[in-house]
Amino acid sequence: MSDGGVDTGRRRFLTAATVAVGGAGAAFAAYPFLAAWQPSARAEAAGAPVEVDLSKLEPGDMLRVEWRGKPIYVVNRSTPMLERLDEHRDQLRDPDSSAPQQPAYAENPYRSREPEVLVLVGLCTHLGCSPSYRPEVAPADLGPQWAGGFFCPCHGSRFDLAGRVYQGVPAPLNMAVPPYRYLSDNVILVGEDEGAA
Repeated sequence: MSDGGVDTGRRRFLTAATVAVGGAGAAFAAYPFLAAWQPSARAEAAGAPVEVDLSKLEPGDMLRVEWRGKPIYVVNRSTPMLERLDEHRDQLRDPDSSAPQQPAYAENPYRSREPEVLVLVGLCTHLGCSPSYRPEVAPADLGPQWAGGFFCPCHGSRFDLAGRVYQGVPAPLNMAVPPYRYLSDNVILVGEDEGAA
């Protein structure tokens, strides 16, 4: 049977070339669509763990950093601050932190890995305002029962120096403890536990 003068080699070449060009065009068209699924560099940086240097943080001082767009409070609690934590257990809504707001290593009276260093998400659990750090004892505006802690100026919620909420205030829960770990004696990494890769 005659092929009628058709050059089959040329036909195969043109078919292969058309498929190759069409495939490349489809790949170029799909790339922006698939790239849009990837987080931006800014989004990746916003969620990245944050290193905090504790070496210049004096006892009683607080340092504020940002992680995932949230304020993180890092407090170097002094010995008197730690001693006062047990004095007001009966006034706290959840003194044993039974609600799951902290990693397992912070399920202790200090709500931290080391008693002296407190790491909290600096947001009130009522409506998300940032509580003020008020370490002084019995200031005139907070009353004689105030043993130091965090005061939310938005609606008056009060938290102790372990971030535990007092009874009778709008906030329903203790302040959250983010994941963190020690890189050295003076440096912590907020946003990552040992188990994280």
